[in-house]
Amino acid sequence: MIIWIQFIACTAVIIFAGTKLSKYGDIIAEKTGLGRTWIGVVLMASVTSLPELMTGISSVTIYDLPNIAAGDVLGSCMFNILIIALLDFRTGDKPISSQVHQGQTLTAAYGMLLLGLVVIAIVAGEKIPRIGWIGLYSVFFLFIYLGAMRMVFLYEKRRSLDNGGGPEAERQYDGISKLRAYVMYATNAVLVIAAAVWLPHLGDEIAEMTGLGRTFVGSIFVAVSTSLPELVVSYAALRMGAADLAMGNLLGSNLFNIGILAIDDLLYFKGPLLSHITGTHAVTAGAAIVMTAIAVISLTYRAGRKFFLVDWDAIGILVVFGFATYILYLMR
Repeated sequence: MIIWIQFIACTAVIIFAGTKLSKYGDIIAEKTGLGRTWIGVVLMASVTSLPELMTGISSVTIYDLPNIAAGDVLGSCMFNILIIALLDFRTGDKPISSQVHQGQTLTAAYGMLLLGLVVIAIVAGEKIPRIGWIGLYSVFFLFIYLGAMRMVFLYEKRRSLDNGGGPEAERQYDGISKLRAYVMYATNAVLVIAAAVWLPHLGDEIAEMTGLGRTFVGSIFVAVSTSLPELVVSYAALRMGAADLAMGNLLGSNLFNIGILAIDDLLYFKGPLLSHITGTHAVTAGAAIVMTAIAVISLTYRAGRKFFLVDWDAIGILVVFGFATYILYLMR
C-alpha cells in the first residue's frame, strides 16, 4: 500500500509542477519574444518531457534499470498519441485533426522515422555498430532530432510569411516580471526532477511486487505518470482554443523522447542501451508508429465533421493502444 501511495504522490507532484512549468515556460516565451507555435513543438514539448528525461537518467545511472528507461520513453510516445484521441472527445462536432494546420504532419512524420529506427535497433541488437559504449543509432537520433527542429522552424516561418505575418500575439503576462518567471520556472523544474528521479525505483518495486514485469510497468505505469504533464498542458491549450499548441506539444514530445533515448545511451556505460533491453519494447515502438500513422492519415484527409462522439481516427488510436497494452501484458 505504501509503495502505491508514494507512486500516486510522485504522480501528483509531476502533474502540478509540470503544469506550472509549462505556464512559466510560456511566460518566458512572451518575455523573450519567442513565437508560441515554436513553443508547442520545442519549448513546451521539452518542458513536459522533463519527467521522461529525468526518469531515464536516474534509471540508467542510479538504479541500473534499462528496461524502465526504454519502456518509459516508448510508452510515453504511445500515450502521447493516445492523448490526441482523448482530446477529440472535447472538440465538439469537428475532429481535432481539422482544427490544426497540416504542417503538423511534418513533426508526426519525423516521429515515425525515429520510432522506426528504434525498432530496427532493438531487433538488430548487438549487430548495430557502436562508438565506444554508445550505439551508432544514438548519433542518428540526435542529428535527426536537430534536423527536425530546424525544418519545423523554417516551415513555420514560411507559413507565417505566407499568411502575411499575422498580428502580434496579445500580451497576457505584463503583470509578471521576467525574474519571477525565471525563478518559478526553476522552482517547478526542481520539483519535477525530484519526483521523476524517484519514479524508476517505485516502478521497479511495483514490477517485483505485482509480478507484472519491468517492461510492462515501464511501458504503462511509469509512462502514463510521466506523460501526465502533456495531458494536462494539451487539454488546457485546447480549452484556450489553441489546438495547434496542443498537437505540437504532443507530437514534439515524441521527437524529444527519442532524443532522451540517445542521452540515456550516453550515460549507460555497460554498452548500447537498446542492446540491453528486452525485444518486447519493439511492440511498444511499433504501436506508437501505427498510432502516429493513423493521426497522419487524419491530418491529411481532414474530415469536416464527426459521425460519432469521436472521429474514426480517435477510435483507431484507442483500439491500437488497447491491443498493444494487452500484448505487452501477455509478454510481461
